[in-house]
Amino acid sequence: MPPTLTSQPPLYATAEAVARIEAASRRTQQPQSRADLVSLAMGEPDFDTPAAVTEAAHASLRAGRTHYSPLRGEQALRDALAEKLTATAGAPVSAADILITQGGTAGLSAAILGIVNPGDKVVVPDPTYSLYTDLVSMAGGTVVPVPLADDLHWDLDRLADALTDARLFVFCNPVNPTGIVHSREELQALADLLDGTPTIVVSDEAYSDLDYTGRPFTSAISIDGLRERTVYCQTFSKSYAMTGWRVGYLWGPQALIEGAARIHNTFNGSVNTFIQDAALVAVRDCADEVLRMRAAYEERGELMRKELSAIPGLTLSAPEGAFYQFPRYDVDLPAVEVVAALRARGVAVRPGSEFGSRGEGHLRLSYAASPQAITEGVRRLADGLAALR
Repeated sequence: MPPTLTSQPPLYATAEAVARIEAASRRTQQPQSRADLVSLAMGEPDFDTPAAVTEAAHASLRAGRTHYSPLRGEQALRDALAEKLTATAGAPVSAADILITQGGTAGLSAAILGIVNPGDKVVVPDPTYSLYTDLVSMAGGTVVPVPLADDLHWDLDRLADALTDARLFVFCNPVNPTGIVHSREELQALADLLDGTPTIVVSDEAYSDLDYTGRPFTSAISIDGLRERTVYCQTFSKSYAMTGWRVGYLWGPQALIEGAARIHNTFNGSVNTFIQDAALVAVRDCADEVLRMRAAYEERGELMRKELSAIPGLTLSAPEGAFYQFPRYDVDLPAVEVVAALRARGVAVRPGSEFGSRGEGHLRLSYAASPQAITEGVRRLADGLAALR
């Protein structure tokens, strides 16, 4: 007699974590770019990395700096970052509590996976950077999105309700996709809401050098009441035009950084030694380059706003930082369909729905592109929206 067949899972079934991410994720993978396509979709500087940084990498390679780095990162880089963050926080920051990560993405991953347990409640603004939800879902947590106010800043009443019994609150500042910059007053209000609670904060400040408000940028770690509960996430990608170098860092309470280090060491290991040597030069010597690029982004943002304002049916946002415009459109179609139609017209943008349900009806445009690309891309966008009407 042949053996009785029993019900078994498919041979190539993936882990439940994969299914959770697929169910929750709004992230879209756009098709391969064409030569005739103008891209306003990528949050990537079109500037070259500062020459001093590139030369530092070459010098490091020539010096044979090609072996494993310490798992927490090179001491010289961590010391320089501790000095920088001490000025940011207005309080002593120890290099021992800094973890060098494989880009900002790996830093966020290590932080969130090191904090969130299955079933934990994690609050995020809606809309916001979509990676946060994916990581919480991977960890088995429950995401609670909180709609923003009409001005795209936090709705503090809704936020207060949502934060009850939350394990974690994750946000970025300046904000991807809206370009909003949260003020000292907003951050102090968050600190007041969390006073006496065990809720942890992850503050993603990737765009902190790109603030056009005219007031000093306020980091979460500069606020009494947030500093002691916040994991600060940073990257070299935006400020220094180092997206392809894949280097970032975390700082925060010792126990949380130790947990993040355990996750990061398991997934990623140490960051390339010669890249850390280059990052050290960026921190020490490239402040003028950062200011030059920031000024260019501010000009490009004004150019994009001027060009977009001539398009009927668009309601523009008022970006205060980063390099994004987040207009609402009046075409009665889902954002993903609008984006597909615009792509056929030769311009790539991102659907607002990628960043949360409240992003539906919006498009995210990046003005990290060249002025020529901005002008031509917005022209094609205007033609595409006119055709859809």
